[in-house]
Amino acid sequence: MTLMMETKMSERRTSRRTLALAFVLGIACTIGANALVSSARANQPFMVAALEALRAAKGNLIQAEPNKGGHRDNAIQLVNQAIAQVEEGIAFAAGR
Repeated sequence: MTLMMETKMSERRTSRRTLALAFVLGIACTIGANALVSSARANQPFMVAALEALRAAKGNLIQAEPNKGGHRDNAIQLVNQAIAQVEEGIAFAAGR
């Protein structure tokens, strides 16, 4: 096996591990956020819709090929930040 083939196989394994980790973290965040959002869901329809759209966008980014020069990873981080902000906004409104 050539060095190039070994490198490609190693990159695929790393990508699969990264994808699996991102998937598990996404599920954990979703479960945790569901508890937070469930009480405010009826009172925050637009924030909840935004939260669902952000989660869908994150899922699409995670499934995209990681050959984007780091831009895909940066977008995932920014979407994570946006998700956190929306969740905090929902929690803040629920506490009023």
